[in-house]
Amino acid sequence: MKSKRRCKIMENIKALFDKAREAYEQYSTFDQEKVDEIFKRAALAANENRIYLAKMANEETSMGIVEDKVIKNHFASEIIYNKYRDLQTVGTFYENKALGIQKVYEPIGVIGAVIPTTNPTSTAIFKCLLALKTRNAIIISPHPGAKKSTIEAAKIVLEAAVKAGAPKDIIGWVEEPSLEGTDYVMKNADIILATGGPGMVKAAYSSGNPAIGVGAGNAPALIDESANLDTATSSIIQSNTFDNGVVCATENSLVVLESVYDKVIKLFESKNTYIVRSEEEKNKFRKAMFKEGKFGLLNADLVGRSALKVAELVGITVPETTRFILVEAESTAHDEALAHEKLSTYAAIFKAKTFEEGIQKSRDILKMGPGHTASLWIDADKNKDKVEQFKTLNPGRLLINSPSSLGGIGDVYNFGLEPSLTLGCGTHGGNSFSQNVGPMNLLNVKTVAERRENMQWLRLPERIYHKFGALEFAFDDLKEWGIKKAFIVTDKFINQLYGKRVTTQLDKLGIQYTIYDDVEPNPMLSTTSRGAKKMRDFAPDLIIGFGGGSSMDAAKLMWLMYENDGKEIDFKDLAVTFADIRKRIVRYPATNKKAKMLCIPTTSGTGSEVTPFSVITDDETHKKYPLADYSLTPQMAIIDPELTLTVPKGATNAPALDALTHCLEAYVSVMSTEYTDGYAVQGAKNIMEYLPAAYHNGSEDKEARGKVMNGAAFAGIAFANAFLGIVHSLSHKVGGYHDVIHGAANAILLPYVIRYNAACVLEGGKQAYFSQYTTQNSMEKYAQMAKELGLKGKTNEELVDSLIEAVQKLTAEVELKASFKDYGVDEAKFMESLDMMAEDAFDDQCTGANPRYPLIEDIKQIYIDAYYGNEIKKFAK
Repeated sequence: MKSKRRCKIMENIKALFDKAREAYEQYSTFDQEKVDEIFKRAALAANENRIYLAKMANEETSMGIVEDKVIKNHFASEIIYNKYRDLQTVGTFYENKALGIQKVYEPIGVIGAVIPTTNPTSTAIFKCLLALKTRNAIIISPHPGAKKSTIEAAKIVLEAAVKAGAPKDIIGWVEEPSLEGTDYVMKNADIILATGGPGMVKAAYSSGNPAIGVGAGNAPALIDESANLDTATSSIIQSNTFDNGVVCATENSLVVLESVYDKVIKLFESKNTYIVRSEEEKNKFRKAMFKEGKFGLLNADLVGRSALKVAELVGITVPETTRFILVEAESTAHDEALAHEKLSTYAAIFKAKTFEEGIQKSRDILKMGPGHTASLWIDADKNKDKVEQFKTLNPGRLLINSPSSLGGIGDVYNFGLEPSLTLGCGTHGGNSFSQNVGPMNLLNVKTVAERRENMQWLRLPERIYHKFGALEFAFDDLKEWGIKKAFIVTDKFINQLYGKRVTTQLDKLGIQYTIYDDVEPNPMLSTTSRGAKKMRDFAPDLIIGFGGGSSMDAAKLMWLMYENDGKEIDFKDLAVTFADIRKRIVRYPATNKKAKMLCIPTTSGTGSEVTPFSVITDDETHKKYPLADYSLTPQMAIIDPELTLTVPKGATNAPALDALTHCLEAYVSVMSTEYTDGYAVQGAKNIMEYLPAAYHNGSEDKEARGKVMNGAAFAGIAFANAFLGIVHSLSHKVGGYHDVIHGAANAILLPYVIRYNAACVLEGGKQAYFSQYTTQNSMEKYAQMAKELGLKGKTNEELVDSLIEAVQKLTAEVELKASFKDYGVDEAKFMESLDMMAEDAFDDQCTGANPRYPLIEDIKQIYIDAYYGNEIKKFAK
């Protein structure tokens, strides 16, 4: 018979879930207006029946006080409704059209609600109202000792909700509660809302379903010597006697500073508190507190009983007027029963010599109820340091000058703390959350994300001067800036050749200057560090990077170090590769606070005069690091082709091929835009058309020199805003490992990378990841560039072949070599470094903007082809 009855009960629970899911499917479609009306009518019904339900709960459980249970039922209905009446829980609650983001509330499904015997009706009302407000169904699993009152509360809420238009099975309950039935509820609900003892909460978290459970209370109250002791003692008595102490946030232990301990005791005694002082009486409490002497397994006969009833059950004699009992104790260790949770009208009281000791004792007590609640009685305005110490305790609710029971549940003694009858204890208490549970805990949030393109920019020096003779005229503008002292960064050769051109202008303006000309062809970190020190000593308000890319790059890093107010800059942090310059981990120091930056190029290549880039070599690893940040962008650039007329061939060809590479990589970059494309195309045109004449004719062809120099600046503007690709990634590493001149390395690698990128779709390669880069279009863009350059081809494939040939032809025409082997790079050493070079190149800053996302094996193959100068396979058949 028992087996049949058991099967019938379980069948009923299963049917309950089936009905609840059907009701949920219907209710989840309701709009906010209808949901709010149901929520209101259900809250009104619960509130109207608050006395009836309080009497029923007290009669059934023999716990607490009817009048206090009325307050809790009132709280669960009126206060909860008032707090959440206007809260949106349906539909789209956030939209940002610019970002393409919408956030939408979605109900969870069927809530499995475990209800305790200590607060049966108020907790049932609270959980049912939350479910209704959030369009969820709920199934109540009551405690066997409070099933009648719990079910009655659920029925009252359901009837009102259905009358207001809710589905008839939106609230359900287990008629015959059992461990097996509760287990079924927890394992079949979409989320568990568990309030109860530690065992029940642990079972909820072990069910395999999402759970919101609470931990044990055992709240300590720390009384400081600055506290209003009269208020503190009255409030603590009020709190502990509220519903006979069954609220889990109630003070279970008091910690009082020694300096006011006796006064506190007298105040308690004057307010009908009995103080347990004798060891005999203390031991009676220790013995009676727990079932079978097991800590945590409270003796239910003492829970929620009046102080007189507690005294009777424990076996001590107290005055008839006693409302509260305090048991003096010393140890706050786990083996002291009095330091544990009680849930009744008695508490332990401990003495602390100092506030710090009081904090430690509170911390010890909280080990038996971590994460829940703690309170402090203090003059908070005059003791902010003590309040800060109090904040180091682990509870989710740290109350100041408030009775814990009603203070912890919120919206009674503090109106910013969310009202709730389910109080999370965080991970310290074995919970998944630490706040007061509310509607937001019972909602999923869906995010609708429309594709958006990253905001982009065109960032340039604020002033760019160009044309022959621009140097002299541009310096006149320094008057506007009120420059007093200039620090010139250059190399010895340029200083000897052109130094006077700059210093003469500074002399005319009466600007004091000093020259740092120790920059080497590949500037080392140590060089920039020494220069930065000299810069700090000189304290300039203008820094001039004068020379080739190396001098300008070194000047930029010195500028950064100088602007950092004397603080050390970790170069390795600056060199960390970023995926998005706006989201980088390491932020560069702001510049232009102490000094402005003026760059004057004497070669046509790097474009550093208009870019936010600086390439520096680490002395220890000999690796080149491309630093990138817009704080490195100069305020002024002077592009005077006259300074390039005497540049030898060896300083003309490689830098110009570097600039051409800038144009082509910026043009196909995933970050390219209409703004950057125009500069890239014009730069490429200038270099392709005029470089041979500039190289072969030198100072005799001013037009060619001017066009190439402008082309390099256009290239700089393009890649400063569109970034580069893997030609530079590979070139940086081969230069660092094998000392190949950067521009020459670019000239060798560029044709292979054009072929590699253009073949992405044909070879099933990976498209790079960037929001605005919607389709892999390398083939089309290279073909378009070929057209812009006037190259021949009937198809995109033919045009790309022509572009590759044109680059190779230009390289040969300016007498650069076609392979690394031709430059004398040792084959064995090259192959030995191949794996590491490929991995480093993959991780180079420039790789991210390459249109084809490269595999490391692909990079290795490009290196091998470039080493031997292998023939590039044509696209056109």
